[in-house]
Amino acid sequence: MFLEVSNSRWKLSEDPDDPKDGLWIWGLFKEPLYPFMLLQMETKELTLPSSGDDENADSIPPLKLYAQINHFRNKDEGTVKLQTANLNIRILEQIQLPGATVDLFEEEAVGQVSFQPL
Repeated sequence: MFLEVSNSRWKLSEDPDDPKDGLWIWGLFKEPLYPFMLLQMETKELTLPSSGDDENADSIPPLKLYAQINHFRNKDEGTVKLQTANLNIRILEQIQLPGATVDLFEEEAVGQVSFQPL
C-alpha cells in the first residue's frame, strides 16, 4: 500500500523564506550559496483495507506534502548529493482581524524523504 502522487514540482532556491528568489544557476556548477531544493507533492486519496463495509472504510484524504531539501556539491568527486529532509504538511489557521483575514501556515512533519542515485 502506498500513496499515489498525482502532481509534483520542484525548484532550486536561493532562500526558501524569500518568495522573490530565482534559480541561482551557478549553484549547479560550483558550491551553491543557498543550496535548497523545494519539493511539493500532491497525493490521491488512499482507501485503507477493511474487513467490513467498503462504504464506511477509513481513508487518507488527498495531501499536499512539502520538503526543503539541502544539496551540496563534492568538488573532489564532482557530484551533487541531496540530503534527507522532513516531509511536511501545512496546517492552515485563519485569523480574523478588523477588515482583513490573515492565513497562517504551520508546517507539521509527517515523515522523511530521501534520494538514492541510480
